[in-house]
Amino acid sequence: MPAGPFGGRRVTVSDALIARTILAGTVGEAAPARDLPSSWERDAPEPAHAERRLRQAAEATGEGAPVMPPLPAVEDGPLHGLGIGALQAAFAAGTTDPVALLAALQARIDRHPSGRDAVLAPVPGARDAAEASARRIRAGEARPLDGIPFGIKDIIDCAGAPVTCGSRLTGDRVAAADATVVARLRAAGAIPLAMLATTEFACGSAHNPRYGAVANPWDRTRWTGGSSTGSGAALAARLMPLALGTDTGGSIRVPAAWCGITGLKPTRGLVPRTGVAPLSWTLDHVGPMARSAADLARVMPWIAGPDGADPHAAGRYDATRARDLPGLRVGVPEGWFTAMQDDAVLAAWEAMLRVLERHGARLVPVDLGPVATAHQDGYTIVMAELAALQEPDFDRAAALDPGTRARLEQGRLFTAADYLRALRRRPVVLAQVLDALADVDVLVTPGLGGEAPSLDTLTVAVNGAAHPLQAVLPRNTMLFDYTGLPALMLPTGFGRNGLPVAAQVVGKPYDDALCLGLGAVFQRETGHHLAAPPG
Repeated sequence: MPAGPFGGRRVTVSDALIARTILAGTVGEAAPARDLPSSWERDAPEPAHAERRLRQAAEATGEGAPVMPPLPAVEDGPLHGLGIGALQAAFAAGTTDPVALLAALQARIDRHPSGRDAVLAPVPGARDAAEASARRIRAGEARPLDGIPFGIKDIIDCAGAPVTCGSRLTGDRVAAADATVVARLRAAGAIPLAMLATTEFACGSAHNPRYGAVANPWDRTRWTGGSSTGSGAALAARLMPLALGTDTGGSIRVPAAWCGITGLKPTRGLVPRTGVAPLSWTLDHVGPMARSAADLARVMPWIAGPDGADPHAAGRYDATRARDLPGLRVGVPEGWFTAMQDDAVLAAWEAMLRVLERHGARLVPVDLGPVATAHQDGYTIVMAELAALQEPDFDRAAALDPGTRARLEQGRLFTAADYLRALRRRPVVLAQVLDALADVDVLVTPGLGGEAPSLDTLTVAVNGAAHPLQAVLPRNTMLFDYTGLPALMLPTGFGRNGLPVAAQVVGKPYDDALCLGLGAVFQRETGHHLAAPPG
């Protein structure tokens, strides 16, 4: 099977199969919004009401200094296997330094198969940055994330690095300046290491026409999940301890689930999108991916908060919202969230709930109401906004990934009323979800419906039956892009084929630290997040 120009896996899959699987379950029949109030009623919703409600929640976030977790004990083992906290402990103890770490990671990238498909290009200047970090650490002047290398999804600008959005249309573009999130990590001492693969414009198929597919490190006949494909694979393969992703329908949480790592989709607006190529102005989120919730908690304070450029950015990362498990009310949903789920996924989710209950959490049944309409509304917004964004290049659409093109063409078929109905329903759904969560602190749902999909068939197996990829992949993720609530995906064990499965922790607006705190407790009591793929 021939490799792509950067080693990506090439599989012959028809354009028709790609189009069929990428639209499955995301396009409903357009229907008049009889479930919404009439225009003359006092509570008739406008699209901006959803953003206003999130901004009101942002006003309650704290302004104090970040609360940083204590350093863990120094760990043994190869440098490439250490997480952020363990690396910081090793730096502080003097057992290693950022220069040695960078050399170890570069050697790992050079010899690991994921280094050929997940990693697109090195970021210039990493060696100089590592030497500067080492000097600051030796001088006792370490910055909060000094010496921690990170990868960058190929839609996020990094000055001096090639940023192509995984597309042939972008040519050999080199970013002139850092995205806000990259600049903030640099300022905290972290080191941009590599540009990482994405599906085309963060919405194309598994089979990227420019670079090839990113194979899952657990089984290279399977996919990582999109669209933060390279970030998921690079973390699972232990090529780096931190990566940036974006999430519009589940693109941080999906590769986190299928690669056995941990990823946070922050509250909408908490991390600015400035310098990130848009897929959907309305639903795009930027967030971190690592191998534990505790490591994500070390990163979030330094990338959160408005930057004066992103009009949706608001709020602060409020570490004081984290809580211990005793007395915590954990919402347990059924219906939509437990349908289309393999029994092994449900069993791992139920085992997680038992762990939380044993440590003092109280499980509370929660009914979030009808989700299918909101799910399809989310994709109406994504595809309509994608079509609007790609208008300047319609004459070059033949060069697009068939998956991108299928979504773009579907987006052009929606009417203005379809698009505005989806936006208008959004504040109504947000209010319904928050009302349903009023008596709980967090929600814990199953993650994705099955184990990682086959790259050959683009299907996911659920209890032995094959389903089109997109009919399964975003069922439990899109709602929280649509509503903007924070959502953490973390591993809960393994499915019937020995591949990772996961669960999702969802909070109220700006309760990101609460989600991470629950995840960290669960990961202290279990070892699922420590498992690594072979090699």
